[in-house]
Amino acid sequence: MDDEPSAPAESLRFDRVELRRWHMNDLDALDRATTESLDTLLPWMVWAAGHDRQATADFLARTHEDWETGEAFGYAITSGGAVIGSCGLHRRIGAGGLEIGYWIHPRWTGQGLVTMAAAALAGQGFRLPGVDRVEIHHDAANTASGAVPFRLGFTEVERFHVPGGPAAPGEVGIDVVWRMTVDQWHAAQPVSRPTRAAGQA
Repeated sequence: MDDEPSAPAESLRFDRVELRRWHMNDLDALDRATTESLDTLLPWMVWAAGHDRQATADFLARTHEDWETGEAFGYAITSGGAVIGSCGLHRRIGAGGLEIGYWIHPRWTGQGLVTMAAAALAGQGFRLPGVDRVEIHHDAANTASGAVPFRLGFTEVERFHVPGGPAAPGEVGIDVVWRMTVDQWHAAQPVSRPTRAAGQA
């Protein structure tokens, strides 16, 4: 069906952010943004401890493969053409579900840009066939991350101790799960819906 694409749009706009699918030619921009963000990534992102240029290249290659298989849809968060972070939709929470992940350069925090990006992703996720819920997970200590689903009207549905305990130095090992169902999303009828960028069908 035309209103149920098999993959989300490769470019999205929502308010002051633009999302676009990652490509291998983003290596320099992503590596620079990640390097400049390490102080804020290291407490929460296990992968940040092993960051280097090769790891960035591997991430971009994996992101391309995941998009082609439909396992995940990764985007650059951009503003004014500059790469300022990363986000994506991931099929890792079971049938019918998509999980949103995100991070942003510290220079761009506090402006609601991650919330805008997550809203764009949720809107696209619910257009995909079979998707009945979108979730955001974060460690209980990461209150900044938790503010995003709260602002978007997600419902906190669960807290549980992560097997093996904390994986990153800032974590307490308690995972918080926020959920938005497709019915809740459509009932909310936000004023501004995420849109495809110019040139997207």
